Amino acid sequence: MTRSMRVLILLCATLFALGLSAQSNLNSGNAEKRENTVNTAAAAKPPENSSDYVIGADDTLHISVWKEPDLSETLPVRPDGKISMPLLNDIAAAGLTPLELRDSITDKLKKYIADPRVTVVVTAMNSRRVFVTGEVNHTGPMSLLPHMTVLQALAQAGFTQFANPKAIYLLRTQDGKQAKLPFNYKDVVKGNHPEQNIELKPGDTIVVP
Repeated sequence: MTRSMRVLILLCATLFALGLSAQSNLNSGNAEKRENTVNTAAAAKPPENSSDYVIGADDTLHISVWKEPDLSETLPVRPDGKISMPLLNDIAAAGLTPLELRDSITDKLKKYIADPRVTVVVTAMNSRRVFVTGEVNHTGPMSLLPHMTVLQALAQAGFTQFANPKAIYLLRTQDGKQAKLPFNYKDVVKGNHPEQNIELKPGDTIVVP
């Protein structure tokens, strides 16, 4: 092999190594850029444990006060919307979010405890219920899941063989008056009249003739 050929081979090997190094740096830079983008998106995303759930009557709450076991207990929300705690007696809970109730209890406990640290957890969302009655397999109250629709509630309740799915209706109390909203199951499952498949609200009653 001549000297010129050896030099040429060495030059080609050097260029190949430089190309691999450049590609590796480029990939590393792209990976870092993607990671930064993901981190930025994660930072912009609201925390998943943030809750706008509004406490209602019949809900069950666990109230925890740090280093105060006598003040930590599980309490039902009474029909009047209040709970009873040692030292504080009756406290309004219905209509508040868990964070708002936490702040309310914390403020009241400051009269008795230095720097109270309170946690409020809803352990049973009994106030968020709808009712299904008539020709269904499972009648009575049903837990209202977030964004549950009429069709989803009926899928959970199931029809009997005598049900008339074309004549279903929803009873909803609005401004002190009861409204009757029709729901034709046959049409909705075919993609017709999607406006009938509304999102349910606590206290709604679905009637299946």
